Amino acid sequence: MNATDQGLIDKIRQLPPQRLAEVEDFVDFLYSREEGQRLTQAATRMAEASFSAVWNNDEDAAYDRM
Repeated sequence: MNATDQGLIDKIRQLPPQRLAEVEDFVDFLYSREEGQRLTQAATRMAEASFSAVWNNDEDAAYDRM
């Protein structure tokens, strides 16, 4: 744990109990958003192989040169 982490933990510990639920909700939101982005990126990488035949063809090569 670095100094920034400890500072954040100290600030959280000073919050009143009713605010802790808000902090937890926000952290859950951030985690969920990050997880969603990771899933989207993984799905994109998986789809690239499937679409490579569609994207990499002689007809579309003219558009690639534009």
